[in-house]
Amino acid sequence: MNFITSRWYEWLVGLRYVRAHGVSRFVSFISGVSMAGIGLGVAVLIVVLSVMNGFETELRERILAMTAHATVSGLDGRLNDWEQARNAALTDPRVMEAAPYLSGEGMLVNGERLSGALVQGIEPELEQSVAALGNAMQTGQLGQLAKGEYNIILGAALAEHLQVTVGDSVVLVIAQGQITPAGLMPRMRRFLVSGIFEIGMYEYDRHVGYIHMGDAARLYRAGDNVSGLRLKLEDMFQAPQVVREVARSLGGSFFVSDWTREHRNFFRSIQVTKRIMFVILLLIVAVAAFNIVSTLVMVVQDKQADIAIFRTLGAAPASILTVFMIQGLVIGVVGTLGGMLLGVLLALNIETLVNAMEVVLGMDLLAADVYFISDLPARVNWLEVLQICLFALGISLVSTIYPAWKAARTQPAEALRYD
Repeated sequence: MNFITSRWYEWLVGLRYVRAHGVSRFVSFISGVSMAGIGLGVAVLIVVLSVMNGFETELRERILAMTAHATVSGLDGRLNDWEQARNAALTDPRVMEAAPYLSGEGMLVNGERLSGALVQGIEPELEQSVAALGNAMQTGQLGQLAKGEYNIILGAALAEHLQVTVGDSVVLVIAQGQITPAGLMPRMRRFLVSGIFEIGMYEYDRHVGYIHMGDAARLYRAGDNVSGLRLKLEDMFQAPQVVREVARSLGGSFFVSDWTREHRNFFRSIQVTKRIMFVILLLIVAVAAFNIVSTLVMVVQDKQADIAIFRTLGAAPASILTVFMIQGLVIGVVGTLGGMLLGVLLALNIETLVNAMEVVLGMDLLAADVYFISDLPARVNWLEVLQICLFALGISLVSTIYPAWKAARTQPAEALRYD
């Protein structure tokens, strides 16, 4: 069987040109650079998107550890007869649990150290059913909040700022005044620090404290009223729809919110950043892929005599085109697969690498008060990995079209004229 008529000769020749020798070693070097460029672009794209995915997932989990999927509250900030409202909300099969809360602001004081804080009055057992606060306790237990004991649980950063630990006491000062012989004075109460939690988000660890709802009601003079109900839903992604239907079923007018609305800016900014980063980093892959064009143009110029011989032996223009498209495709496939393996490996070990860099550099690369979380999580989304690889392969394939077409148009007589 004639070599030219063999169905495999395009592959054999194309692979041969990828690993050129002799005077063509520079072309082979350029091919290697093209592979490395594509691989690096794919790897960086996978790592960046994995980190963004991990950041979004971690942020969502930590937010939901401190807040519920949805909340229902009165328009004036007070909800009457919360027990009846809770029972009514639980009649909806999509609502798994509901817990009351009483929210207020205050100033925590320890000697000369003070800090503003958001004070949350909760029923410990019910609160644990809608949020994972109990799992975030560093010291103490959520159940130690008992009515009339005036205990308080502080975030780790807040306790550090006030320089208190479990067993110490702080004074809670609120803006609601009381009339005394000395005039109008702010209301204050001494609380015993019974626990410290750390959720890993500076916003909560630095500014939130929890007390029993009975103590909060007495301090803020709320009586039997609460600020609202927190809801835990079967499907948190249906929160906007479910919470509105629950509010309508309670009758009257209520203010409703959910985790997607309260932290919309966080998640929207992450999604926008992901899209922008994808486009920008895809340009790196595109630039690397366009190196394939220059590589193949050089190969075509270098292999003019070979092309003429193949044409003389009976190779069709389509066959010549296939040879050079195979060469470019091999460069793209090898670079893409190498980049995918490198990117996935880096993404799965990114936290270890960042910790090692912090030790070597002696600095905190992720300040919790700036980036909301103090570590760098990564979550590999295999669908995104597949999309990245397909984009890289597609760009590589497109880059081969012009040089391969130029090779297919080579005239044997012209190419051999001076040989």
